[in-house]
Amino acid sequence: MSTTRSSILSTADARRPLVATAALAEFARGGYHGTTVADVAREAKISPAYVFKLYAGKEALFIAALEACFEAILVALEEGADAAANQTPEAILDAMGDAYAHLISDRTLLMLQVHAQSVAEIPEIGAALRSGLGRVTTFAQSRSGGSDEDVQRFIAFGQLCHLIVTTQLDGRPEQWATLLTRGIRHPD
Repeated sequence: MSTTRSSILSTADARRPLVATAALAEFARGGYHGTTVADVAREAKISPAYVFKLYAGKEALFIAALEACFEAILVALEEGADAAANQTPEAILDAMGDAYAHLISDRTLLMLQVHAQSVAEIPEIGAALRSGLGRVTTFAQSRSGGSDEDVQRFIAFGQLCHLIVTTQLDGRPEQWATLLTRGIRHPD
């Protein structure tokens, strides 16, 4: 049986999301500068040469991981919105926030976003990061029907949650930490 061009393309198309998932895990662990294409290939159980056939280079691989990250965030936000006790903007945004807090309890998606922010000066990565944030913001506003101020507060609280989780502020006794974490809960 000979391999046709269409079967090669379909194999590559099937592999891309698997490699993006492996890239997400590896870049979340080591960051952009600390992760090699070989690390991603090892995680994906394929050769580095095959990774380069699927993605033009390390930047493209990081961007694919970032796009997968934002796609997972949008799915979680949609599920949260659908599960809201009532369909007021406040209830929907609260439910989306809860869904996001559950999502980042794994920390992989959170850490990838932190690493992406740290290398946002790389033009293509900065553009992908802004695109993902734009998609999340647009979705939050259109799905919730919230005002500009409601959505800004939602995004701001999300960033505060990032800070609380990455710096492990939950349960800290210092007054300033208590001030920042008041009323914000993260699942373990």
